[in-house]
Amino acid sequence: MPSVHLRHSARAIILDEDDGILLCRFAIPDPEETVVWAAPGGGIEPGETPLRALRREVREEVGLMIEADPLHVWHQEVVAPGHAAGYDGVVNDYFLVRTELFEPRGELSDEALAAEHITELKWWSLPDIARYHGPELFSPRDLAGPLGALITSGAPAGPVPLGL
Repeated sequence: MPSVHLRHSARAIILDEDDGILLCRFAIPDPEETVVWAAPGGGIEPGETPLRALRREVREEVGLMIEADPLHVWHQEVVAPGHAAGYDGVVNDYFLVRTELFEPRGELSDEALAAEHITELKWWSLPDIARYHGPELFSPRDLAGPLGALITSGAPAGPVPLGL
């Protein structure tokens, strides 16, 4: 059985005081442009812990400094060739970060964000996500479901497994 090469990432579910969630708009050009709204975060570098990667990525992408250790609330594994360039799929670990509403602006320049395919940062409400029927996607695809449960019931006892 061949080994599967997965990209490991740490992502932040950043919720403001009104339960709005901050998402990054990724415009992936390969083979046709696919647009996905996803939680800020990214790859865990060799020697990095998931929380260290989370702090670095969130600071770089949206400008938020995460002080306390956030709770690990979701776990996602997607094995699908082509889902992440150079990998057989992804493993995303999501951590809950509560904050006041802020204007997102990370340390990365617009050019550096574009190199990571990030074209916009936007606060979304749960109702707006639930009723969205446009061509752009969310990650996970059923984001409204687990997000609604997280907002209604609070952080789970352990990470909830997510689908695609």
